[in-house]
Amino acid sequence: MTSVTDHTAEPAAEHTIDIHTTAGKLAELHKRREESLHPVGEEAVEKVHAKGKLTARERILALLDEDSFVELDALAKHRSTNFGLDANRPLGDGVITGYGTIDGRDVCIFSQDATVFGGSLGEVYGEKIVKVQELAIKTGRPLIGINDGAGARIQEGVVSLGLYSRIFRNNILASGVIPQISLIMGAAAGGHVYSPALTDFVVMVDQTSQMFITGPDVIKTVTGEDVTMEELGGAHTHMAKSGTLHYVASGEQDAFDWVRDLLGYLPPNNFTDAPRYAVPAPEGAIEDNLTDEDLELDTLIPDSPNQPYDMHEVITRILDDDEFLEVQGGYAQNIVVGFGRVDGRPVGIVANQPTQFAGCLDINASEKAARFVRTCDCFNIPIIMLVDVPGFLPGTGQEYNGIIRRGAKLLFAYGEATVPKITVITRKAYGGAYCVMGSKDMGCDVNLAWPTAQIAVMGASGAVGFVYRQQLKEAAKEGRDVDELRLQLQQEYEDTLVNPYVAAERGYVDSVIPPSHTRGYIATSLRLLERKISHLPPKKHGNIPL
Repeated sequence: MTSVTDHTAEPAAEHTIDIHTTAGKLAELHKRREESLHPVGEEAVEKVHAKGKLTARERILALLDEDSFVELDALAKHRSTNFGLDANRPLGDGVITGYGTIDGRDVCIFSQDATVFGGSLGEVYGEKIVKVQELAIKTGRPLIGINDGAGARIQEGVVSLGLYSRIFRNNILASGVIPQISLIMGAAAGGHVYSPALTDFVVMVDQTSQMFITGPDVIKTVTGEDVTMEELGGAHTHMAKSGTLHYVASGEQDAFDWVRDLLGYLPPNNFTDAPRYAVPAPEGAIEDNLTDEDLELDTLIPDSPNQPYDMHEVITRILDDDEFLEVQGGYAQNIVVGFGRVDGRPVGIVANQPTQFAGCLDINASEKAARFVRTCDCFNIPIIMLVDVPGFLPGTGQEYNGIIRRGAKLLFAYGEATVPKITVITRKAYGGAYCVMGSKDMGCDVNLAWPTAQIAVMGASGAVGFVYRQQLKEAAKEGRDVDELRLQLQQEYEDTLVNPYVAAERGYVDSVIPPSHTRGYIATSLRLLERKISHLPPKKHGNIPL
């Protein structure tokens, strides 16, 4: 293994090296290490820079702490002799692997080099990635993959496919054990996209990153469709449509900055806690420590239950320093997920968004939230649910595309999670969606409700149509004002059932609290649940409704 910052001696000219002496052996080492730093000529590097990109090595150095990178297998070469490959055996074989630190925390990393064989994966290339994957698993360190490759190295045949399979299997073995983060920095095609899809987080750069199984030319030939690379597999496509992506970066440095922020919320592995900041314990009661931002929550919810508000206004007010790292912000925007801190401790936020589809759950929102809940549970991060949900989105499209099965994924994910779970109902919590969004009987530890909460089987308008159907029919026959009667019955229903107090009386809500007290209650609940112990039935694994 070599450190890329170790240039203690200039390489000697090849004809002056006598490898039979100690000095000559050292000079030979320096020469080879220098060659490994420059596997291609300056012209190829200039082409990369002309596109506004960094080279594979520059990307590692930009992401990791200064002088922390230690390279592995820098002197590896491919062993293939077919199709003239034996005449071109660059050191490193097109991928740089090793380890270093980010904000002082150890990580393992690999970076694919598109200037060497187009970044295509061959036997040695694949073996290097497998080796650093296994090192990350063995040492319990996050693994970061910087992807910029064109698929399998065709000249090496089936061996490339075999190494892909080993990489995929290692991704699976590492899942839930160490955080795995993929950055897509160029056009990733074929087998190069499956490994990122198996990792926990995927980041792409706007306009310079693409992912697809089959490219535009093949699609044109097979289906006749005309589509550009950006339309087919660009960052915004995978954020807004496929849901594969977790963050769209404006540039490569923005991608690195986001990953550094993300790692600040994650533990190195599933046996440790995420990094926490020391925060002095507040003195006095919750009401004695309210800030102006806390008090703003008391006036946030509109008087009309049908008027939307931005759930981000709630999220930022309950988190430390208003800092919220949103994940998949451009996908299924009717639900918001991401990371923040409460009293210095990382938490995961899952929140309905009333400004989108009135906060209804649909297929995409259910799957987005389910994936995030499972990620938090893997890495010991408490889950806070902020609930304002009128139900599941109705429609034949939702039913035909599997809302029953796919919506159940969120039920499954939440029900099996063993981390501390806290729910805050801000307004609507109706029907099956109430159950899904962190209800007490789904295993939530602490359930809180604001006085504006409406917890019921359904809203007043729909309920009156069922409960008072006969009475409304008779009123119509008698010539009475049915609309006025309907409004009166709706008001009676709301006063009787659509409030937090019926649920509180029966223990489905632990406390009804002023909105301004939310952050304080969450903080005390997290301290209470810090030593939570959960016992699950012995099993190989559950059968989530995939």
